[in-house]
Amino acid sequence: MAICHYRSKSLRNTEAGGRVRPAAVAGQFYTRDPDRLARDVQNFIEAACPYDGPRAKAVIAPHAGYVYSGRIAGAAFAAVRRAAATVTRAVVIGPAHYVPFRGIALSTASAFETPLGRVPVDPAASAALAALPFVHAHDTAHAPEHALEVELPFLQALVRDFLFVPLVVGDAQPQEVSEVLARLWGNDETLIVISSDLSHYHDYATAQRLDAATAHTIEQGEWDRLGPQNACGFLPIAGLLPEAARRNLQARRLALANSGDSAGERARVVGYGAWAFA
Repeated sequence: MAICHYRSKSLRNTEAGGRVRPAAVAGQFYTRDPDRLARDVQNFIEAACPYDGPRAKAVIAPHAGYVYSGRIAGAAFAAVRRAAATVTRAVVIGPAHYVPFRGIALSTASAFETPLGRVPVDPAASAALAALPFVHAHDTAHAPEHALEVELPFLQALVRDFLFVPLVVGDAQPQEVSEVLARLWGNDETLIVISSDLSHYHDYATAQRLDAATAHTIEQGEWDRLGPQNACGFLPIAGLLPEAARRNLQARRLALANSGDSAGERARVVGYGAWAFA
């Protein structure tokens, strides 16, 4: 497939000449108020069980509204706290919820914005992925997407200064995700965040059963058994698992719950899980 370039009017030009992707779901998935947002994120992280495993290279975190999944996301990012001092780049990869497209989408924005400030996009990432025909710039896919945005305030709370690599996965193969991750893997300076919820819109007991099976699949590294019935971000997860195995990283479950455990009714829930790979 040829590399395609899309332009989106959602990017805002800055006085310095850059183009900023503004927050799309502030006030919906999380508060617009920066002081309250900083407190919320810090409280979610502090409420997590202490992480006593090896340094986490990658995490899986949910991306629902914070009232539903913030506690589970906090568990994922609590595992990053010890490594945060050396992290200077965060690769965040999640599924496309709004715009259908083939491949994996980069952004042409120079920064992404949340109420906590702007995070600069790593300009070297596009160059590192330029030879891959399934990776292309697609700002229209990024414009409304919440899967990456909701992870940013957690990273902003933990990492003082970092470059952001935003990747949205459309109609792609797990092997393509693995190849992208291999090119961006880096060393201790790079953290990988896989953004995904689990099962969608089952009753509470069914969701618990399905999500427990998905958790087992993830922990066994059985990437080829994951599908859309397991997680909206099954492709990013399935791409991470073989690359993690190749590098001898083990998945450690940090939390598993659903919206019925937080703010939702139990007749129709969404599942959430958190894992660290170390």
